[in-house]
Amino acid sequence: MNQQSAAPLIVVCGPMFAGKTTELQRRIALARAAGERVLVVKPARDTRYAHDALVTHTGGRVAARSVATLDEIAAAAADFVAIDEIHFFASDAVAPIEALRARGVAVAVAGCDIDHFGDIFTPFDALIPRATEVVRIAGTCHRCGAPSTHSERLVATTERIIVGGANEFIATCAACFRPSRR
Repeated sequence: MNQQSAAPLIVVCGPMFAGKTTELQRRIALARAAGERVLVVKPARDTRYAHDALVTHTGGRVAARSVATLDEIAAAAADFVAIDEIHFFASDAVAPIEALRARGVAVAVAGCDIDHFGDIFTPFDALIPRATEVVRIAGTCHRCGAPSTHSERLVATTERIIVGGANEFIATCAACFRPSRR
């Protein structure tokens, strides 16, 4: 696909507790204010706060469609699609996103780009090079107060993805980050 002919792809990334979902909600509000048809999507497995809404850790809420795969939205009648927790969809996210963009649908995604092992999460390895805009957000390191770049898992498990919040993760800077063991 020729990237010049594709619709915009905005990638919002960073560690947990940095404000990624808040930024995605801001982009949703801007698209709606511009009169665009907006579809908001979240992974069905993310049931932390609500099944049918994007909810920030501070309580900001936007109605959303919960999907198991992004193939469910391939034919969406929308001008702008916003997808939260994109790393939950892994590499299966790339083809549906590119299909939407090829149809002229702008897409914004948000999620953690680095896992608790310190490795890049798919699909960021494929989406960042395709992006028309990348917004990398830092939070505050739980240990030293520096800008956070990593999500450190507090619970012992070798699973790459678990649905969790403040009881399972903290945000840390690169110097304070303690990667999980495999």
